Amino acid sequence: MFLFNRYFYDYFCEFGFTDDWAKFFNMLTLLAILCIIIYVSDVLARIVLVKSFTKLASRSKTEFDDLLVSHKAPRNIAHLVPLFFTIKLFPLVFSDYPKIEAFLVLLLKLYGILLTIWILRSVLRTLESYFKTLPRLRDKPIDSYIQVVMLFVWIIGVASSLAVLIDLSFLKFFTTIGAASAVLLLIFKDTILGFVASIQVAINDSLRIGDWITMDKYGADGDVIEINLSTVQVQNFDKTITNIPTYAIISESFKNWRGMQSSGGRRIKRSILIRSRSIHFLTDDEIENLKKIQLITPYLETKQKELKAYNEKYKIDKTTLINGRNLTNLGVFRKYAQTYIENHSGINKDMIIMVRQLEPTSQGIPLEIYAFSSDKRWVNYEYIMSDIFDHILSAINYFDLELFELTPTIVEPSKN
Repeated sequence: MFLFNRYFYDYFCEFGFTDDWAKFFNMLTLLAILCIIIYVSDVLARIVLVKSFTKLASRSKTEFDDLLVSHKAPRNIAHLVPLFFTIKLFPLVFSDYPKIEAFLVLLLKLYGILLTIWILRSVLRTLESYFKTLPRLRDKPIDSYIQVVMLFVWIIGVASSLAVLIDLSFLKFFTTIGAASAVLLLIFKDTILGFVASIQVAINDSLRIGDWITMDKYGADGDVIEINLSTVQVQNFDKTITNIPTYAIISESFKNWRGMQSSGGRRIKRSILIRSRSIHFLTDDEIENLKKIQLITPYLETKQKELKAYNEKYKIDKTTLINGRNLTNLGVFRKYAQTYIENHSGINKDMIIMVRQLEPTSQGIPLEIYAFSSDKRWVNYEYIMSDIFDHILSAINYFDLELFELTPTIVEPSKN
């Protein structure tokens, strides 16, 4: 091999070139041969490795090798072959130019570090895609974990490159860089916070990909589509994308609708305002008239007998309606609304069904309907809720009740 190193030098000397020119043309010739060897070895290595991996992937049942090919891991690994030839043959090419050799060897070391990072990046991206195909890991923040590993790979790669450039051992370099750790912590503050947050999110299972979340501060109201080291991406229902810092998930409040989606129904909690002046005791004639409403006929008959027995037992003077126990139009309407909702086909009968009266306000008496729709899909949920309130609002007039509505103030034109 050493004799081959001087072969072209002797050839150029025979043609009458001076010693310096003979060395120079000898180096150029050997460099050209080395470039051809590098190119041919790179092409052959890529063809062999890529074809071998592709054939292996087509025969195997696992998706991992297919993902290795799609993320170009075999292609990147193939670049190691020409690098090996270059390292072995470089001393022969530049034996007469040690300074150039030292500089190019330095570049080769840097290229080797970069190539190693690139290979690890391909493998990590393959692992990321593969883990996302596993059902038990599909809703986990795999992106965050891969990014953390990739971050450490880049840190070690950059540190190794600097150690090579300043010709310092790795141990001494990392000892020196430890003194600057405070500066690094400041630079990577958000990354570190995001990493800690992603770990806490995974351990506490507070957020998964696919969860519907609401976070008013960031204008987020939609499904989580990605969780990575720095941000949580939410696709809102208007198809816009909101990016939330990952650490904000554990430091600030947000609403996760997963519990509702995994439960037996979606909550309906809405009230109507009834004018207080429209509430009154029911007379016997009014009760008889309300008995025509089939849903509450049994209730009115039972309740009428119960109240009559009570008032007779305690000899209540019923010449004045307020004396004793009485039915009110609001109480009967509340019972009607309760019975109607209990019989509605869109309501989950195994969950809470309640029609309750809230604290009176200056706008009237709030009557709240609290129940759960059996269909949790947004459009169907809204339809069920609207259907219920369409009926409730229409039924109010049958009980001589009035809804509260703000009456606009009419300003009369000035006569001046």
